[in-house]
Amino acid sequence: MQIKSGAYGTMEIARLTGMMTRIACGALCLAGVLAGELAGLGMSGFPTAMAASATKPLLAFSARIAGDRDRTRIVLDFEEKPEFSIHYIAAPDRVVIDLPATAFGFPPEQLAPRGLFRDIRYGTMGEGSARIVLTAIKPVKLALAETQPNENGGFRLVLDAETTTSSDFANLVRSQSWAADTVDPSAPVALEDGARDSVFTVAVDAGHGGIDAGATATVSKTPEKVITLGFAHLLADKLNKLPGVKAFLTREDDTFLSLSERVSVARQHHADLFISLHADTLSQKDIRGATVYTLSDKASDRMAENLAARENLSDELAGFTIQSGPPEVADILLDLARRETQAFSIALADTVVKSFDGQVGLINNPHRQAGFQVLRAPDIPSVLLELGFLSNPEDEKLLLDETWRNRIADLLTSAVDRYRARSLANGG
Repeated sequence: MQIKSGAYGTMEIARLTGMMTRIACGALCLAGVLAGELAGLGMSGFPTAMAASATKPLLAFSARIAGDRDRTRIVLDFEEKPEFSIHYIAAPDRVVIDLPATAFGFPPEQLAPRGLFRDIRYGTMGEGSARIVLTAIKPVKLALAETQPNENGGFRLVLDAETTTSSDFANLVRSQSWAADTVDPSAPVALEDGARDSVFTVAVDAGHGGIDAGATATVSKTPEKVITLGFAHLLADKLNKLPGVKAFLTREDDTFLSLSERVSVARQHHADLFISLHADTLSQKDIRGATVYTLSDKASDRMAENLAARENLSDELAGFTIQSGPPEVADILLDLARRETQAFSIALADTVVKSFDGQVGLINNPHRQAGFQVLRAPDIPSVLLELGFLSNPEDEKLLLDETWRNRIADLLTSAVDRYRARSLANGG
C-alpha cells in the first residue's frame, strides 16, 4: 500500500497484552529477551511472558537506515504486510508512522539516528497499536512511503525522506486530515465533589513505557521502562498487604501513557497518593543515590531543572504535540487545594527521605523540587522517586539486585504507612 503525504487511516486489531518473551523467524523480541534476562537475575515482579492473544502482533525483525542530511532512507522488514499511516508534527519537526500492534525484534543500533534524523523512537502506544517517531534536524517530507515484497518472503516498509522548505512542511501539517494527538499541560482539571471512600488508595506510576524507553543502563543496556515497571509491581504488591490500603498501577505492561493520562488515571481511581518511579542517567558518572522530587514552578537546583525538562519531553518523543493553551482561569478554591496538596506532597517526600536515611544511598539534598508535569494533580499529593542513576555502575547493580529492590520497596511501604497514619490522625 502506498500512502500519499498527509493521508491517514486507522486499523483495529485484537488486543495485545503483556510483553513478549520470544518470537520465532530467526529474530528475538528485545523486550521479551530483557524481561527473561532480568527474571534470571531475580527481578521479581518483572513481566516475563505475554498473555495469550487472539491475533499475533506483526514482527519487525530487521531495520536499516542510510543517507545524509539531504536524503535518508529507512527500511523495516516484516513477516507480514503492515498497514500503516503517516502524519507530520511541527515544533519540533517530526514524521510519525502509526502501525498495528508490532513487536520490534531488531537490535536498537540497526535504527540509530543518522542523516536527516536526530532522534528515532519506536514502540507500543496502546492496545493494538505501535508507532515510529522520526525527529528531524530540519523540515522533511517523505518522498516515498510504501510496502514492497521481499524476495525471500515477507515485506519491507520503505521510507524515503528528503529535505523541504519550512513553508512546505507547515502546509503538510495543515493539510493532513489527521486529528493531532495533543497534550495541554495547562488545562484546568475540575475538582470532583462528593466524599472520598474509606480506602487509602495509592497510584504507583512506572515511568516511561512503550515507545518511550526512558534512560538506558550503562553496562547491561536495560531500559528504564523495564526497571520502573518491575519495581512498580513489587511496590504495589507490598502496599496491598497493608490493612486499609489499595495500590494500583497506572500502567501494567509495556504501554505508553502520556503524562496527562497518568494524572487522569490517578484521579479516576480517587488516589490519595501518587508515586512516580524513575531511574535517570547523568553525564557525571560518579553521582549516585536515590532522590525524591516534589512539584515547584521554580526548580530547587540546576540538576532538578534539567531532569524535569527531560522527563517532560516524554509526550513529545512519543509523537504528541504540546499545546500551551490559554491561561488557567483564577480559582481561589483550586489555588487553595493546590497549596494544601503541595504541603502534603512535601510531608510525604520528607517521610520517604527519613525512611531511606541510613538504610539506602541518597544523593546530597535528597528532597528536591522542579516543574514535573506528571506531579500536577491539584488534589493528589504526589512525589517522583528517582531510585538511582543508571549512568552509575554501582547504582545499576543495585537496581538489578532482588535483595536491594525488596529493601527499598519495604522502606517505601513503611513510609507510606506512616504518612497515612499521620494523615488519618490529623483528620484525613
